[in-house]
Amino acid sequence: MIHRSLFIVTFAILATVASAQQKDALEAYKSGRYADAVAITQEELKTSPNNMDSYVVQAWSLQKLEKHQEALNSAQQALKFNAYDFRLIEIVGETSFYLGKNLEALKAFEQYVVLAPSGDRIEKAYYFMGEIYLQLGQYNRADISLTTAVYHAPQTAAWWSRLGYARMLAKDYPSAKKAYDEALRQNPGLSEAARGKQQVEGLMTKATATN
Repeated sequence: MIHRSLFIVTFAILATVASAQQKDALEAYKSGRYADAVAITQEELKTSPNNMDSYVVQAWSLQKLEKHQEALNSAQQALKFNAYDFRLIEIVGETSFYLGKNLEALKAFEQYVVLAPSGDRIEKAYYFMGEIYLQLGQYNRADISLTTAVYHAPQTAAWWSRLGYARMLAKDYPSAKKAYDEALRQNPGLSEAARGKQQVEGLMTKATATN
């Protein structure tokens, strides 16, 4: 009976310590101490090698440090324990994007938006999908993805400008102008949007003259 009680107490202490460490890692991440957060999670994973929360904080921190390959490695390792952790799937998408692996990134983002349609990073997932579709020359799909991104994050002027660009490339000039107008309404000094609006107005004038 004594041995059983001792085991229970020891287990409780270890659980409390692990919980405190996880909290410290997340707090370090939130306060911008990304290297500290990585170090803390490395210690956590020595004792709990399948701790998904530790992997998530570690990968987020590595992303902030622009160590994208390391972040990708961390996320992929964690997904061996739980292939449907949408947080880590989003990390795979984002890190793959920064590493130039567009098809891998797109696959991960598509999986993320299905698993977590109201996830914390849903707007970023759709934004990155839009950027990938632009690079692939699939402008209508880029329009759909970026439209969804600004639906979730309407006060992001730069994304409205990218939406205008996608619509212009798809030759939907009136809708492109509306997107550029919204970008400039939010940020009148956004030069990319100003140039885009000027260009699309020129294209609209040319189209009208041709007709």
